[in-house]
Amino acid sequence: MSFQAYIDNIKAKTGKTPTDFKKLAEKKNFIVDGKLNPKINATEITNWLKEEFKLGHGHAMAIYATFKGKTE
Repeated sequence: MSFQAYIDNIKAKTGKTPTDFKKLAEKKNFIVDGKLNPKINATEITNWLKEEFKLGHGHAMAIYATFKGKTE
């Protein structure tokens, strides 16, 4: 599955874009000043995405990748 297919599937399932997830992550202080908070590890973020949005691991990692700067 391509990266874009992951993003498209996430939007279809949740109604949210990577930008929407980034805004939510900023509210949780996972992202500070536009960058990943160095005190937070990837597992904390992917667990949040899995628990709150019912994403699978690969889909959660795709959103995490957008937080690291991979484009949509």
